[in-house]
Amino acid sequence: MTDDCGKPISQRPKVRQILETAIYVQDVGCAAQFYDRVFGFPDLVRNERVVAYDAGNATVLLLFKRGATLVDLALPGGTIPYHDGTGPAHFCFAFDPDSLPDWEEHLKAQGIMIEARMRWELGGTSIYFRDPDDHLIELGTPGIWRTF
Repeated sequence: MTDDCGKPISQRPKVRQILETAIYVQDVGCAAQFYDRVFGFPDLVRNERVVAYDAGNATVLLLFKRGATLVDLALPGGTIPYHDGTGPAHFCFAFDPDSLPDWEEHLKAQGIMIEARMRWELGGTSIYFRDPDDHLIELGTPGIWRTF
């Protein structure tokens, strides 16, 4: 069996979940202050190059200093290949529907403007706002996707 490009399709192993979401920021300290204030995630790593947060349910949010990961990083256990990103990214954190008013109040108290709201066909709700690097953050309830 082959795919549309003529490449053979093998029996694929199953992916469990996305483990990390990485965004690239101008100032790691400034970005970390924002994420600390808004979300209060526990740190896994914090230095001038990267902040890694425990974002819940075995997921990690990585804030990398833009341009600081453009060369491979050799560590005792192996090598992390270079990577980077430009422009505003988008990602979504899940939350319970009954906490929507609390999130709206919390964001307002932090001086963060909700840029948009969406009521999804499957019954979910999303609110959108931006971080200091213009990344679009979505908070979404169950009912956005068939899988959530």
